[in-house]
Amino acid sequence: MSTPPAADPQAKPNLISVLGRAPRRVLLKISGEAFSKPGGFGIDAEELSLIASEICEAHSVGVQIAVVVGGGNIIRGADLAASGDIHQATADYMGMLGTVINAAALKEKLLKFGVDSRVQSALEINALAEPFIRGRAIRHLEKSRVVILAAGTGNPFFTTDTCASLRASELDCDVLLKATKVDGVYTADPKVDPNATRYAHLTFAEAMAKRLAVMDMTALAMCQERRLPVLVFDFKKKHNIRRVIEGACIGTVLTSD
Repeated sequence: MSTPPAADPQAKPNLISVLGRAPRRVLLKISGEAFSKPGGFGIDAEELSLIASEICEAHSVGVQIAVVVGGGNIIRGADLAASGDIHQATADYMGMLGTVINAAALKEKLLKFGVDSRVQSALEINALAEPFIRGRAIRHLEKSRVVILAAGTGNPFFTTDTCASLRASELDCDVLLKATKVDGVYTADPKVDPNATRYAHLTFAEAMAKRLAVMDMTALAMCQERRLPVLVFDFKKKHNIRRVIEGACIGTVLTSD
């Protein structure tokens, strides 16, 4: 029997090498800003179609997809709170309502593209969304429905990144896919520092120690504790969601070790 070749220690990690198989269930985190043109606000029809089409393409390969959406294109609770006129708890709830608006729009576009989907909200808004119930969400995923998770955790002082790590853990997702406008995690802001380099792989401990702008510390700590891999990538590049699911070496992979 021939001896298999040794693994290349310099090989770039991808989801299949990290998980040992193709992912079966993923959580996709999309910022609210992705729903608008750069520097804009509200929901841009072209950007909404792009998001939905990329999700549909990834869904077509058979993976189960849950989506956590941000709401920064509608309202930024942190900015309101910083003004001093609105208490942060109230501002955060206002931001949660922004995520519900994005979730409802994304659901409608997915349905038009022929992909069954459901919105589940951490706040009760029965006219637009089901309440978040773990077992029901899993059942939707098992029926090949895209589940869009809105209103964050339902609590102030927690970001939608923390919501993403929480929901990914609750739903037994294989990986958290953090869709961003850059192609991974860099040593510094590449728009400011021309010498910034992109990491192919990081541990959560390294990301926290270096205070890299990946996710907030609560989200990183939860992913580390749950041993939930995170892949940070540029999803505005066409086909990237499907490609990372199929094992392409894109973006930055974060793991517990």
